[in-house]
Amino acid sequence: MDEIEWWEFDSAAEMAEQVAGDIGFVVESAVEAHGNARIALPGAEVPEAVYKALLKQKDVDWSKVTLIPTDDRLVDSKDPLSHHARLEGLFGAKGANIVPLVDGSALGDAREAGRLADARLADIEWPLDLVMLGVGADGHTAAILPGPDFERAVAGPKERRAIGIHPDPMPADAAVDRVTLTTAALASARAVMVVLSGADKRAVVERALQEGPLSALPIGRVVAEMDAAIDIFWSAE
Repeated sequence: MDEIEWWEFDSAAEMAEQVAGDIGFVVESAVEAHGNARIALPGAEVPEAVYKALLKQKDVDWSKVTLIPTDDRLVDSKDPLSHHARLEGLFGAKGANIVPLVDGSALGDAREAGRLADARLADIEWPLDLVMLGVGADGHTAAILPGPDFERAVAGPKERRAIGIHPDPMPADAAVDRVTLTTAALASARAVMVVLSGADKRAVVERALQEGPLSALPIGRVVAEMDAAIDIFWSAE
């Protein structure tokens, strides 16, 4: 783990403007450096204000952006639970290329869904220019959740970029299997930001950072593997 810097804001709106501006800067810099930008964004666990502010960034050429969900649920692409559908609705309309993690042929098989996602991601140039992570109240990030696939997600083969996840316990708000980017894929990014709000989530992240690579919390395990400096954006509300 490299340097971690906290950025604190009184309101979600203030934080959203700063996060959006920083994402815009990374995208512009990547396009200038190598002609395109490759970023991963969460479909959930990030305040709506962040994406609204990002869509207002006038200097972002979305036609040169390849966007990957950090994770997705194994549901049809038109299902309200689909992270791809959310990101497509927001950024696809701006011209971004949204790469799906879920293949409709493998909705009932998490292992196969992960294999197909990993194969699809092999067509993208790596590393990513930016990864933005949200954090759940239980300390999960992306879809790296407790269960039989947890260790494969955080400590599996370095060449594996996506795997299928069977959460245990299954989240009540979306009781389906997932596909997630692996810790290795997330950790290779050139820039990393973690976005969260509220005192409870801050306490979870602070605990995870103190525990480091031995943390029982997914965010702690993921951050411990990061090579890039990490910016943590937190708002009180």
